[in-house]
Amino acid sequence: MSGPHPAVAAVRSAVRRALADLPAGTTALAACSGGADSLALAGALAFEAPRAGRTAGGVTVDHGLQEGSAARAEEVAGVLRGLGLDPVLVRTVAVDGPGGPEAAARRARYAALDGAVDEHAPAVVLLGHTLDDQAETVLLGLARGSGARSLAGMAPRNGHRLRPLLDLDRATVRRACVEMGLRAWEDPHNLDPRFARSRVRHEALPALEKALGPGIAEALARTAALLRADADTLDHLADDLRSEALTGPGAGEGAGSTGGGPSLAVDPLAAAPASLRTRVLRRAALAAGCPASALTARHVRELDRLVTDWRGQSHIDLPGGVRCRRIARRLRFEA
Repeated sequence: MSGPHPAVAAVRSAVRRALADLPAGTTALAACSGGADSLALAGALAFEAPRAGRTAGGVTVDHGLQEGSAARAEEVAGVLRGLGLDPVLVRTVAVDGPGGPEAAARRARYAALDGAVDEHAPAVVLLGHTLDDQAETVLLGLARGSGARSLAGMAPRNGHRLRPLLDLDRATVRRACVEMGLRAWEDPHNLDPRFARSRVRHEALPALEKALGPGIAEALARTAALLRADADTLDHLADDLRSEALTGPGAGEGAGSTGGGPSLAVDPLAAAPASLRTRVLRRAALAAGCPASALTARHVRELDRLVTDWRGQSHIDLPGGVRCRRIARRLRFEA
């Protein structure tokens, strides 16, 4: 008797490794849009979880952005139940807020997935991002002029979010979906050139492959992996600097936070290496409400000037309606 198709075996193996690292009693939830990547993930989870003695379910999110989206979400839920996943959850979200529709949809989706994990804790959510998604993320970071953390792409694990398919290319995962007998749905937004990721997927990456030869996606994903270890170390050092800046001079003068954002002492930031200082400033801006997709390296440079090249300028306006003021020896982030 022949075994599964190599693509199916590859996806199942990736999911099996992810499940093996989880503590006993952890529920694994597959996030599934109905697309080929997430359907293959769900199919592999449904196959592997019982063999590993795991409870496995699924979550699908209705963003409400297209006509018939609610019915589509119920159809996806039906497929997940047919695979034997339980529980199967349908979450409806409102897509709004700063940063454009892509960023707003991403925030709403992750909030819904995080809520599902909380409801079924201890639990994790498995995401169907592939090597090609990783390459797209790195290119988008390059286009924004982002730092090493953004260029490090998506982590295989970030808290309760797992991405077991990051080492597999999209063609393999989609072939697995077909071989599993699952009928995928293609989100029209994935083909819409109004969205940056769609343009990267259908225009930028093919152009790079044509100009430089095959293997661009693999090279970008490999670069992300190499940068991630360095970024993790720098982030750890930046945590110490942030703690020092939060409690530095002026912290006892009502400076802990203003308007919902952090307040940082200038002196420890000025004495720190730029690579650490800019990390702390970026995190402070995000904590104050700046959308990550809209906060660019230029914004961080302007924040840095409030520390290293202050000539009396009072504030910097940031995306998301956030403002950073320098008052005496502190930076105050205000929503």
